Amino acid sequence: MQKTKFVGLLIFTLVLSTLALSGCQSLPTTQQVITESETNATLRHAYDFRIIETDSIKALSISELATQLTDNDVIFIGEYHGNQASHLLQMQLQAALYDLKPQQVLSMEQFNRDQQTILNRYLDDEIGEKYLINQAPTWPNYAASYRPMIEFAKQHFIPVIAANASADIVRCIGSYGEGYETLLPENQRQWIAQDPYLNDKNYQQKFYDFMDSMRTLPADRKANSYAAQLARDNTMAESILKALKDYPEHQVIHLNGSFHSESSLGTVALLKQRRADLKIAVITPVRIDIGARINWTDDDLKLGDYLYFVSPQPVDYRNNAHKMQARQAQFANAKEKTKKCYVPAVSN
Repeated sequence: MQKTKFVGLLIFTLVLSTLALSGCQSLPTTQQVITESETNATLRHAYDFRIIETDSIKALSISELATQLTDNDVIFIGEYHGNQASHLLQMQLQAALYDLKPQQVLSMEQFNRDQQTILNRYLDDEIGEKYLINQAPTWPNYAASYRPMIEFAKQHFIPVIAANASADIVRCIGSYGEGYETLLPENQRQWIAQDPYLNDKNYQQKFYDFMDSMRTLPADRKANSYAAQLARDNTMAESILKALKDYPEHQVIHLNGSFHSESSLGTVALLKQRRADLKIAVITPVRIDIGARINWTDDDLKLGDYLYFVSPQPVDYRNNAHKMQARQAQFANAKEKTKKCYVPAVSN
Protein backbone atom coordinates (compact mmCIF):
# COMPACT_ATOMS: atom_id res chain seq x y z
CA MET A 1 0.00 0.00 0.00
CA GLN A 2 2.87 2.40 0.87
CA LYS A 3 4.47 1.69 -2.50
CA THR A 4 1.20 2.51 -4.29
CA LYS A 5 0.90 5.81 -2.47
CA PHE A 6 4.49 6.67 -3.32
CA VAL A 7 3.94 5.95 -7.05
CA GLY A 8 0.78 8.07 -7.01
CA LEU A 9 2.63 10.94 -5.35
CA LEU A 10 5.45 10.66 -7.88
CA ILE A 11 3.04 10.86 -10.82
CA PHE A 12 1.26 13.84 -9.28
CA THR A 13 4.60 15.61 -8.84
CA LEU A 14 5.45 14.97 -12.49
CA VAL A 15 2.10 16.47 -13.54
CA LEU A 16 2.69 19.63 -11.50
CA SER A 17 6.18 19.97 -12.95
CA THR A 18 4.80 19.66 -16.47
CA LEU A 19 2.17 22.32 -15.75
CA ALA A 20 4.79 24.72 -14.43
CA LEU A 21 6.85 24.28 -17.58
CA SER A 22 3.89 24.65 -19.94
CA GLY A 23 2.55 27.98 -18.66
CA CYS A 24 -1.19 28.43 -19.29
CA GLN A 25 -1.74 25.17 -21.16
CA SER A 26 -4.46 22.81 -19.93
CA LEU A 27 -3.60 20.48 -17.10
CA PRO A 28 -2.62 17.04 -18.47
CA THR A 29 -3.88 13.83 -16.97
CA THR A 30 -1.48 11.56 -15.11
CA GLN A 31 -1.33 9.43 -18.25
CA GLN A 32 -0.17 12.21 -20.58
CA VAL A 33 3.51 11.77 -19.79
CA ILE A 34 5.42 8.54 -20.37
CA THR A 35 7.38 7.82 -17.20
CA GLU A 36 11.06 6.92 -17.15
CA SER A 37 10.17 3.36 -16.13
CA GLU A 38 8.31 2.89 -19.44
CA THR A 39 10.73 4.50 -21.85
CA ASN A 40 13.60 6.95 -22.07
CA ALA A 41 10.84 9.62 -22.24
CA THR A 42 12.66 11.72 -24.84
CA LEU A 43 13.76 11.45 -28.45
CA ARG A 44 17.53 11.38 -28.69
CA HIS A 45 18.10 11.80 -32.44
CA ALA A 46 16.34 12.20 -35.80
CA TYR A 47 15.80 8.45 -36.29
CA ASP A 48 14.37 7.92 -32.81
CA PHE A 49 10.68 7.24 -32.09
CA ARG A 50 8.45 6.21 -29.20
CA ILE A 51 5.12 4.34 -29.44
CA ILE A 52 2.03 4.36 -27.24
CA GLU A 53 -1.34 2.63 -27.43
CA THR A 54 -3.95 5.37 -27.15
CA ASP A 55 -6.54 3.23 -25.36
CA SER A 56 -4.37 2.06 -22.48
CA ILE A 57 -1.76 4.87 -22.68
CA LYS A 58 0.91 2.20 -22.57
CA ALA A 59 4.35 2.53 -24.13
CA LEU A 60 5.13 -0.25 -26.60
CA SER A 61 8.14 -1.67 -28.37
CA ILE A 62 7.98 -2.62 -32.04
CA SER A 63 7.63 -6.30 -31.15
CA GLU A 64 4.84 -5.57 -28.65
CA LEU A 65 3.04 -3.43 -31.22
CA ALA A 66 3.34 -6.17 -33.85
CA THR A 67 1.90 -8.72 -31.43
CA GLN A 68 -1.14 -6.51 -30.80
CA LEU A 69 -1.67 -6.03 -34.54
CA THR A 70 -1.51 -9.66 -35.59
CA ASP A 71 -5.28 -10.16 -35.96
CA ASN A 72 -5.97 -6.97 -37.94
CA ASP A 73 -7.01 -7.19 -41.58
CA VAL A 74 -5.53 -3.81 -42.50
CA ILE A 75 -2.90 -1.70 -40.76
CA PHE A 76 -2.57 1.95 -41.73
CA ILE A 77 0.84 3.39 -40.95
CA GLY A 78 0.62 7.16 -41.30
CA GLU A 79 3.84 8.98 -42.03
CA TYR A 80 5.37 12.39 -42.39
CA HIS A 81 6.78 12.13 -45.89
CA GLY A 82 10.58 12.15 -45.75
CA ASN A 83 10.77 11.83 -41.97
CA GLN A 84 13.35 9.11 -41.48
CA ALA A 85 11.98 8.05 -38.09
CA SER A 86 8.61 7.41 -39.76
CA HIS A 87 10.23 5.24 -42.39
CA LEU A 88 12.39 3.39 -39.87
CA LEU A 89 9.29 2.51 -37.83
CA GLN A 90 7.52 1.31 -40.98
CA MET A 91 10.40 -0.95 -41.95
CA GLN A 92 10.84 -2.43 -38.50
CA LEU A 93 7.12 -3.01 -38.06
CA GLN A 94 6.80 -4.64 -41.49
CA ALA A 95 9.54 -7.14 -40.58
CA ALA A 96 8.11 -7.79 -37.10
CA LEU A 97 4.63 -8.41 -38.52
CA TYR A 98 6.04 -10.72 -41.17
CA ASP A 99 7.69 -12.84 -38.46
CA LEU A 100 4.27 -13.31 -36.85
CA LYS A 101 2.20 -13.60 -40.04
CA PRO A 102 4.08 -14.08 -43.34
CA GLN A 103 0.83 -13.76 -45.33
CA GLN A 104 1.39 -10.08 -45.93
CA VAL A 105 0.61 -7.50 -48.63
CA LEU A 106 2.26 -4.08 -48.84
CA SER A 107 -0.01 -1.31 -50.15
CA MET A 108 1.48 2.11 -50.91
CA GLU A 109 0.27 5.64 -51.53
CA GLN A 110 3.71 6.28 -53.03
CA PHE A 111 2.98 4.29 -56.20
CA ASN A 112 0.03 4.94 -58.53
CA ARG A 113 -2.07 2.34 -60.32
CA ASP A 114 -0.58 3.21 -63.71
CA GLN A 115 2.84 2.31 -62.23
CA GLN A 116 1.85 -1.21 -61.14
CA THR A 117 3.33 -2.90 -64.21
CA ILE A 118 6.76 -1.34 -63.88
CA LEU A 119 6.73 -1.97 -60.12
CA ASN A 120 5.95 -5.66 -60.77
CA ARG A 121 8.80 -5.85 -63.28
CA TYR A 122 11.18 -4.59 -60.62
CA LEU A 123 9.89 -7.05 -58.03
CA ASP A 124 10.36 -9.84 -60.61
CA ASP A 125 13.98 -8.78 -61.25
CA GLU A 126 13.30 -7.80 -64.86
CA ILE A 127 14.62 -4.25 -64.41
CA GLY A 128 17.09 -2.51 -62.11
CA GLU A 129 16.40 0.06 -59.43
CA LYS A 130 17.64 3.08 -61.39
CA TYR A 131 15.30 2.18 -64.23
CA LEU A 132 12.39 1.95 -61.77
CA ILE A 133 13.29 5.29 -60.16
CA ASN A 134 13.64 7.11 -63.48
CA GLN A 135 10.85 5.51 -65.49
CA ALA A 136 8.05 5.03 -62.93
CA PRO A 137 9.05 7.66 -61.79
CA THR A 138 9.23 7.09 -58.05
CA TRP A 139 8.99 9.81 -55.44
CA PRO A 140 12.26 11.75 -55.11
CA ASN A 141 12.93 10.27 -51.65
CA TYR A 142 12.41 6.67 -52.78
CA ALA A 143 15.94 5.39 -52.14
CA ALA A 144 16.20 6.87 -48.67
CA SER A 145 12.64 6.23 -47.53
CA TYR A 146 10.89 3.36 -49.33
CA ARG A 147 13.67 1.19 -50.71
CA PRO A 148 13.96 -0.87 -47.48
CA MET A 149 10.30 -1.94 -47.55
CA ILE A 150 10.29 -2.67 -51.27
CA GLU A 151 13.47 -4.73 -50.93
CA PHE A 152 12.00 -6.63 -47.97
CA ALA A 153 8.89 -7.38 -50.03
CA LYS A 154 11.03 -8.45 -52.97
CA GLN A 155 13.15 -10.74 -50.81
CA HIS A 156 10.13 -12.42 -49.24
CA PHE A 157 7.86 -12.49 -52.33
CA ILE A 158 5.36 -10.11 -50.72
CA PRO A 159 2.88 -8.54 -53.17
CA VAL A 160 3.19 -4.75 -53.41
CA ILE A 161 0.11 -2.75 -54.44
CA ALA A 162 0.47 0.55 -56.29
CA ALA A 163 -2.61 1.85 -54.50
CA ASN A 164 -2.91 5.51 -55.42
CA ALA A 165 -4.76 7.16 -58.29
CA SER A 166 -2.87 8.31 -61.36
CA ALA A 167 -1.15 11.61 -60.56
CA ASP A 168 -2.09 13.05 -63.95
CA ILE A 169 -5.78 12.24 -63.47
CA VAL A 170 -5.83 13.64 -59.93
CA ARG A 171 -4.15 16.81 -61.14
CA CYS A 172 -6.80 17.29 -63.85
CA ILE A 173 -9.64 16.66 -61.39
CA GLY A 174 -8.09 19.33 -59.19
CA SER A 175 -8.24 21.75 -62.13
CA TYR A 176 -11.59 20.86 -63.66
CA GLY A 177 -13.54 19.11 -60.91
CA GLU A 178 -15.82 16.10 -60.61
CA GLY A 179 -16.75 14.42 -63.86
CA TYR A 180 -13.37 14.83 -65.49
CA GLU A 181 -12.80 11.07 -65.25
CA THR A 182 -15.73 10.42 -67.63
CA LEU A 183 -13.60 11.84 -70.46
CA LEU A 184 -10.84 9.30 -70.01
CA PRO A 185 -10.15 6.42 -72.38
CA GLU A 186 -11.25 3.07 -70.98
CA ASN A 187 -7.67 1.92 -70.33
CA GLN A 188 -7.07 5.00 -68.14
CA ARG A 189 -10.40 4.96 -66.30
CA GLN A 190 -9.21 1.98 -64.28
CA TRP A 191 -6.43 4.13 -62.80
CA ILE A 192 -8.87 5.69 -60.32
CA ALA A 193 -11.66 4.22 -58.22
CA GLN A 194 -14.96 3.27 -59.81
CA ASP A 195 -16.65 5.57 -57.30
CA PRO A 196 -14.01 8.28 -56.86
CA TYR A 197 -16.20 10.78 -54.97
CA LEU A 198 -17.69 8.62 -52.24
CA ASN A 199 -17.64 11.10 -49.40
CA ASP A 200 -17.27 11.39 -45.64
CA LYS A 201 -18.60 14.66 -44.18
CA ASN A 202 -16.21 14.74 -41.24
CA TYR A 203 -13.26 14.33 -43.58
CA GLN A 204 -14.62 17.04 -45.87
CA GLN A 205 -14.83 19.47 -42.95
CA LYS A 206 -11.31 18.61 -41.87
CA PHE A 207 -9.98 19.14 -45.39
CA TYR A 208 -11.74 22.49 -45.78
CA ASP A 209 -10.50 23.65 -42.39
CA PHE A 210 -6.97 22.74 -43.40
CA MET A 211 -7.24 24.62 -46.68
CA ASP A 212 -8.70 27.68 -44.93
CA SER A 213 -5.76 27.66 -42.54
CA MET A 214 -3.37 27.84 -45.48
CA ARG A 215 -5.02 30.54 -47.61
CA THR A 216 -8.40 31.79 -48.80
CA LEU A 217 -9.66 30.18 -52.01
CA PRO A 218 -12.87 30.54 -54.02
CA ALA A 219 -15.51 27.90 -53.30
CA ASP A 220 -15.12 26.21 -56.70
CA ARG A 221 -11.38 25.78 -56.29
CA LYS A 222 -11.84 24.33 -52.82
CA ALA A 223 -14.43 21.90 -54.20
CA ASN A 224 -12.11 20.84 -57.02
CA SER A 225 -9.21 20.33 -54.61
CA TYR A 226 -11.38 18.19 -52.37
CA ALA A 227 -12.59 16.17 -55.37
CA ALA A 228 -8.95 15.45 -56.21
CA GLN A 229 -8.30 14.43 -52.61
CA LEU A 230 -11.32 12.11 -52.64
CA ALA A 231 -10.08 10.54 -55.87
CA ARG A 232 -6.85 9.62 -54.09
CA ASP A 233 -8.51 8.33 -50.92
CA ASN A 234 -11.21 6.35 -52.70
CA THR A 235 -8.70 4.80 -55.07
CA MET A 236 -6.48 3.72 -52.18
CA ALA A 237 -9.49 2.32 -50.31
CA GLU A 238 -10.62 0.39 -53.39
CA SER A 239 -7.07 -0.86 -54.01
CA ILE A 240 -6.83 -2.19 -50.46
CA LEU A 241 -10.20 -3.91 -50.78
CA LYS A 242 -9.12 -5.54 -54.04
CA ALA A 243 -5.88 -6.72 -52.40
CA LEU A 244 -7.89 -8.40 -49.65
CA LYS A 245 -9.95 -10.20 -52.30
CA ASP A 246 -6.94 -11.18 -54.39
CA TYR A 247 -4.96 -12.41 -51.38
CA PRO A 248 -7.37 -14.09 -48.92
CA GLU A 249 -6.13 -14.53 -45.34
CA HIS A 250 -3.40 -11.94 -45.94
CA GLN A 251 -2.76 -8.89 -43.79
CA VAL A 252 -2.49 -5.59 -45.67
CA ILE A 253 -0.01 -2.97 -44.49
CA HIS A 254 -0.84 0.37 -46.07
CA LEU A 255 1.52 3.36 -46.09
CA ASN A 256 0.21 6.88 -46.54
CA GLY A 257 0.71 10.45 -45.38
CA SER A 258 -0.88 10.82 -41.96
CA PHE A 259 -3.64 13.14 -43.22
CA HIS A 260 -5.13 10.26 -45.24
CA SER A 261 -5.72 8.07 -42.17
CA GLU A 262 -5.55 10.01 -38.90
CA SER A 263 -8.67 9.91 -36.74
CA SER A 264 -9.80 7.01 -38.99
CA LEU A 265 -10.91 9.51 -41.63
CA GLY A 266 -9.89 9.74 -45.29
CA THR A 267 -8.91 6.41 -46.78
CA VAL A 268 -9.86 4.57 -43.59
CA ALA A 269 -13.41 5.93 -43.49
CA LEU A 270 -13.92 5.27 -47.20
CA LEU A 271 -12.63 1.71 -46.82
CA LYS A 272 -15.05 1.14 -43.93
CA GLN A 273 -17.91 2.41 -46.08
CA ARG A 274 -17.03 -0.31 -48.56
CA ARG A 275 -16.55 -3.06 -45.94
CA ALA A 276 -17.63 -2.28 -42.41
CA ASP A 277 -16.59 -5.68 -41.04
CA LEU A 278 -12.86 -5.17 -41.53
CA LYS A 279 -10.63 -5.04 -38.47
CA ILE A 280 -8.48 -1.97 -39.04
CA ALA A 281 -5.71 -0.40 -36.97
CA VAL A 282 -4.49 3.16 -37.45
CA ILE A 283 -0.98 4.25 -36.45
CA THR A 284 -0.37 8.00 -36.49
CA PRO A 285 2.77 10.10 -36.01
CA VAL A 286 3.01 13.10 -33.67
CA ARG A 287 5.87 15.59 -33.74
CA ILE A 288 7.86 16.38 -30.61
CA ASP A 289 11.21 18.12 -30.27
CA ILE A 290 14.36 16.12 -29.59
CA GLY A 291 15.09 16.22 -25.87
CA ALA A 292 11.55 17.19 -24.87
CA ARG A 293 9.55 14.84 -22.65
CA ILE A 294 7.11 12.68 -24.55
CA ASN A 295 3.65 14.17 -23.99
CA TRP A 296 0.40 14.60 -25.85
CA THR A 297 -3.00 16.23 -25.76
CA ASP A 298 -6.46 14.68 -25.60
CA ASP A 299 -6.89 15.60 -29.27
CA ASP A 300 -3.71 13.70 -30.13
CA LEU A 301 -5.18 10.56 -28.59
CA LYS A 302 -8.03 10.70 -31.10
CA LEU A 303 -5.65 10.50 -34.07
CA GLY A 304 -5.22 6.73 -34.07
CA ASP A 305 -5.22 3.46 -32.20
CA TYR A 306 -1.51 3.99 -31.71
CA LEU A 307 0.67 7.08 -31.76
CA TYR A 308 4.36 7.25 -32.45
CA PHE A 309 6.40 10.30 -31.61
CA VAL A 310 9.05 11.60 -34.01
CA SER A 311 11.08 14.77 -34.21
CA PRO A 312 10.16 17.50 -36.71
CA GLN A 313 12.05 17.75 -39.97
CA PRO A 314 14.30 20.76 -40.62
CA VAL A 315 12.58 23.91 -41.84
CA ASP A 316 12.62 24.01 -45.66
CA TYR A 317 13.09 27.76 -46.02
CA ARG A 318 13.88 30.55 -43.59
CA ASN A 319 13.77 33.18 -46.31
CA ASN A 320 10.32 33.97 -47.73
CA ALA A 321 11.79 34.90 -51.09
CA HIS A 322 13.38 31.45 -51.38
CA LYS A 323 10.08 29.84 -50.38
CA MET A 324 8.14 31.81 -52.99
CA GLN A 325 10.68 30.96 -55.67
CA ALA A 326 10.32 27.25 -54.95
CA ARG A 327 6.51 27.46 -54.95
CA GLN A 328 6.43 29.36 -58.21
CA ALA A 329 8.59 26.68 -59.83
CA GLN A 330 6.31 23.98 -58.42
CA PHE A 331 3.14 25.69 -59.66
CA ALA A 332 4.67 26.32 -63.08
CA ASN A 333 5.54 22.64 -63.39
CA ALA A 334 2.02 21.60 -62.34
CA LYS A 335 0.48 24.08 -64.78
CA GLU A 336 2.57 22.67 -67.60
CA LYS A 337 1.45 19.13 -66.78
CA THR A 338 -2.18 20.24 -66.62
CA LYS A 339 -1.97 21.12 -70.31
CA LYS A 340 -2.24 17.38 -70.96
CA CYS A 341 -5.80 17.32 -69.56
CA TYR A 342 -8.75 16.97 -71.92
CA VAL A 343 -9.53 20.67 -71.61
CA PRO A 344 -11.56 21.22 -74.79
CA ALA A 345 -13.95 18.40 -73.93
CA VAL A 346 -14.37 19.67 -70.36
CA SER A 347 -15.15 23.21 -71.47
CA ASN A 348 -18.00 22.17 -73.80
